[in-house]
Amino acid sequence: MRKTVLITGASSGLGVEFAKIHAAKGDNLVLVARGKDKMNLLKTEIEKRYDIFVYVIGRDLSEVGAPKTIFNELKAQKIHIDYLINNAGFGDFGLFAQSNWEKQLQMINLNITALAYFTRLFLPEMIKHKSGKILNIASTAAFQPGPTMSVYFATKAFVLSFSEALANELKGTGVTVTTLCPGATATGFKSTASLDNSSLFKGKVANSKSVAEFGHKAMMKGKSVVIHGFINKIMASSVRFAPRKLVTIIARMKLKAK
Repeated sequence: MRKTVLITGASSGLGVEFAKIHAAKGDNLVLVARGKDKMNLLKTEIEKRYDIFVYVIGRDLSEVGAPKTIFNELKAQKIHIDYLINNAGFGDFGLFAQSNWEKQLQMINLNITALAYFTRLFLPEMIKHKSGKILNIASTAAFQPGPTMSVYFATKAFVLSFSEALANELKGTGVTVTTLCPGATATGFKSTASLDNSSLFKGKVANSKSVAEFGHKAMMKGKSVVIHGFINKIMASSVRFAPRKLVTIIARMKLKAK
């Protein structure tokens, strides 16, 4: 039976790749992001290629009430969501004491509040039908503090902890929650977060298509937490055994501009 997938942050990067993957599988799509024009172009491209339905919602999810508004709109349209991909998020580089508070608040609202709110809104129906999948996009940043990106790293730690707890709560319900933790990935994140000169993005960087495919497979298998890339897996595991002070110093060194 055909599924319907809601993807946030669907105007670029991983969001676009998730949309293409699910379209190729024959799933209908609900695309949500601020960039409505970009999503409409994607809608046209996908609907021409695949026999599916694409519904576009242009909305800033950093607005606290946005998830409920979108939920109500989909209810009114009688669109049932089978899979939820909480992909929307952004970062910001710089010392917290010198940061723009409004931007930090938007980051918290988008990376944490919108993700948790969407999950709370759509989860009861999934449990009722004993079927559903949720994919939450965290990051390898979730495994340690991140000086000069303190709020971003903290938001991703929330996503990881929250999602792992939910995965445990949902055992036996037919619903699964998967957390995808990518490392540095070639999306629009680098520029948005002012990390163009950071050593984090020097050298080989994963492409968004491979990360999305990896995350999709993990979601479909109902895995709890997956880390993309062998080196990233090693690094994420190693922080559990190293002194927290050392882990924090190394994290700052990796973010430092070169």
